[in-house]
Amino acid sequence: MPLYTLIAKDRKKGLDQRMAHRPAHLEHMAQLDAAGRIQYGGPVLDDDGNMAGSLIIIEADDLESARATFGKDPYMIHGVFEHYDVVETKKIFPRGN
Repeated sequence: MPLYTLIAKDRKKGLDQRMAHRPAHLEHMAQLDAAGRIQYGGPVLDDDGNMAGSLIIIEADDLESARATFGKDPYMIHGVFEHYDVVETKKIFPRGN
């Protein structure tokens, strides 16, 4: 199945908003994980080690399905991100996985 990546940057001074919606975001991610669709998911950190964005790679049938899945994330719904991209990617490394 194709892989799609969400690369997102939080709004400036958006850590409070991120934390307010984090429990719902983690529940959304847990559902995707239980369905075996997540290849990678985690925060992007700033120079001080604070969460400042997200990098998530999921399996989806196509780009539209990936965008729809990411669109259901509470971080997207509540405008945590200043900017984001959803792009198709291809896994090369690690080999054998």
